[in-house]
Amino acid sequence: MNDIVNFNKARKARAREADKAQAAANRVKFGRTKGQKALVKAETDKVVRRLDGARRDDD
Repeated sequence: MNDIVNFNKARKARAREADKAQAAANRVKFGRTKGQKALVKAETDKVVRRLDGARRDDD
């Protein structure tokens, strides 16, 4: 004989698995560590400083 299935638990478990899959996709899409963010900011600041240092004033 088959096991009894509680439809509420099955529905919630299926929704939970879908949420986990969505969270994993978001981690791949948006996730960056604090160190990675700091590295990108430092590189951007360096480029801006270099560009401003090479600017000629035509006052």
